[in-house]
Amino acid sequence: MADESTLDDLRQVESELNTRWPETKIEPTLARIRLLVDLLGDPHKAYPVLHVAGTNGKGSVARMIDALLTRIGLRTGRYTSPHLQLVTERIAVDNAPISPERYVEVYRDIEPYIAMIDRGSDVAMSKFEVLTGMAFAAFADAPVDAAVVEVGLGGTWDATNVADAKVAIVTPISVDHVEFLGSEITGIAAEKAGIIKQGSIALLAEQTPEVAEVLLRRAVEVDATVARAGLEFGVLRRDVAVGGQMLKLQGLGGAYDDVFLPLHGPHQANNAALALAAVEAFFGAGAQRMLDPEAIREGFASVAVPGRLERVRSAPSVFVDAAHNPHGAQALADALDADFGFRNLVGVVGVMQDKDVRGILSALEPAFHELVVTTNSSERAMPAEELGDIATEIFGPDRVDVRPRLDDAIDAALALAEADAEEPLSGVGVVVTGSVVTAGEARALLGKEPA
Repeated sequence: MADESTLDDLRQVESELNTRWPETKIEPTLARIRLLVDLLGDPHKAYPVLHVAGTNGKGSVARMIDALLTRIGLRTGRYTSPHLQLVTERIAVDNAPISPERYVEVYRDIEPYIAMIDRGSDVAMSKFEVLTGMAFAAFADAPVDAAVVEVGLGGTWDATNVADAKVAIVTPISVDHVEFLGSEITGIAAEKAGIIKQGSIALLAEQTPEVAEVLLRRAVEVDATVARAGLEFGVLRRDVAVGGQMLKLQGLGGAYDDVFLPLHGPHQANNAALALAAVEAFFGAGAQRMLDPEAIREGFASVAVPGRLERVRSAPSVFVDAAHNPHGAQALADALDADFGFRNLVGVVGVMQDKDVRGILSALEPAFHELVVTTNSSERAMPAEELGDIATEIFGPDRVDVRPRLDDAIDAALALAEADAEEPLSGVGVVVTGSVVTAGEARALLGKEPA
């Protein structure tokens, strides 16, 4: 961990960045980010990019791709958002976050160019635009052989879309960020389809028919090569295993068996198939050529995705999960049902008030025997009492406890779980979920370092 002086410098940079437009606010223009990368010498063109868009699973797929590329021997950059605990998590080189010292250094290096753009623009650069410029610059300086870049919000007008990706990956699309992307799923799909560029290769997760039609239409318009989950690649077999799952994956070049993935849930198996196909496409693998199966096994075995059904404590088991919309909550509930046999599972939920709260709670209701509602430190967080009223309608009054402080909520959930436990606390557990912020703060409270 960095020393206190360095962390002070990091906090100062974050304080400066937080005076800008927040990441939840976007404007349909790439003008400012284009000007920044132009002033920086086009660092985003110094390496091939694998671009990941979608509603859920982007971070997991990005980390899987990074792990596979790293194991195969490439030096990688990875840009993801938001972070769980420390902002340096967002910019990774060699499959590990850059240091706080390096983060501060990159920001100070490009700060004069940011100031130039701010002075010449009616709207100053947003925080996400600045972070995106920092990531591109850090990757060029490293230098990396490939960059895995996750869309922040949407696709077409996301700052990351200044890059023309060789490989575009689209995870499952559902309704989220309604205030920015609208409530029509075809409109959302069209926005996310913007990452599919001329002559690129597009890897598509399984989608609803109307979403698939939008994505395929975009691919035809830009003459992109397409491979689809369930057709050209997918999961052939999934078996629950200790600490994760054993998979047989159909890739573009053939079947890869005995793949251990240290993550839980059918959705992560699907994410693995998508990541594998993306890496195969990047290297030009196909019907005539597979990647080294042993390298693929070792790459997947090394995957770590903090905050995605991550076990952070045992006896009783405590998991944190960053599900923050109904689709993510349903994936969490399905994973708990498919991979675990809890006799008593207590949920701790804290959500943002601009989310589909009823949809999230309704998806989680069958998974949790009891629920403790709480809040987190975000200004956007729904107050615990308000969340409790909604939860009571869905779970019933006898299953809901309201604890405004997250630490108190976790303690209350542990007490509820342990009250029904048999030695050695088997068959009971706690899951903390509802938002990325809630998951990150729970990780910190339970003693996990940023990752």
